[in-house]
Amino acid sequence: MAPQKIALLTDSCADLSPRLAAENHIYIVPLRILCADGEYSDGVDIRSADIYRRLKAGELPQTSLPSAETAGAVLEEIRDAGYDGVIAVMLSSGLSGTYNLLRLIAEESGDGFPIKVFDSVSGSLGQGLTVLQLAEDIRNGMDWETLVERRAPQLIAGTYPFFSVDTLEYLMKGGRIGKVTATAGTLLQIKPIITFAPDGQLQSIAKVRGRNQVIDKLVSMTVDRCGGHRKYNLAVANGGAAAEMETVRQKLTAALPHYDHIWDGEIDGTLSVYIGDGVLGAAVQVLD
Repeated sequence: MAPQKIALLTDSCADLSPRLAAENHIYIVPLRILCADGEYSDGVDIRSADIYRRLKAGELPQTSLPSAETAGAVLEEIRDAGYDGVIAVMLSSGLSGTYNLLRLIAEESGDGFPIKVFDSVSGSLGQGLTVLQLAEDIRNGMDWETLVERRAPQLIAGTYPFFSVDTLEYLMKGGRIGKVTATAGTLLQIKPIITFAPDGQLQSIAKVRGRNQVIDKLVSMTVDRCGGHRKYNLAVANGGAAAEMETVRQKLTAALPHYDHIWDGEIDGTLSVYIGDGVLGAAVQVLD
């Protein structure tokens, strides 16, 4: 029996505001952040502003995937709420073991409660876009089989996020540098533009000089990725750069005015450990 009432699950790295998550009935498993004074749950009792404060004070928090108990408790909550099945879209497996953890829990559940787990091959707005669009598809009556066989894979493959980070210091310290080339760019104000490689690790795809060029480059890369597509969603994000995110939003919507949705997000605590503040992001998700 295919599930009729379908729940959506993601993790705290999807950067969904509590309001967006609640409006779309999206359940969230928090990642853990280990600080000098104890362990916190991302988005529950610690947020990005606290991470920036700690980084500036010279502390380097560690991140950890959710505990199996926490993930299990959220799945239990979903069942208790009367859902018949769950579609989970998790942080890129190239960055975290969260996807694998959920996959193992799903495999072990084997009690007729279907859990389909997807690797978003992305994080932050890329991941959030996929879950939000799936929420809309469920509202519009899309059935389980279409969602898990066609729609979710199509959305993941058609989602292109781009980020600018102000410093590569924390990616290097945190061992998440992946395919991002460290540039001796601090003096020259060289800022890398980062996206996700096909294997889900981070990679730098452009370098620009100064913040204004960052904004223009984020917009132009998103427009290029949209190409000739006529049906698409957009997203913008920031970590400690809310005013500049508004500039990105204005320029992006002027360049791509025919979007179905534009969503925005604030970079969560987990990702902030690796990228610091002053972060901007833009994404497009093609739907046709």
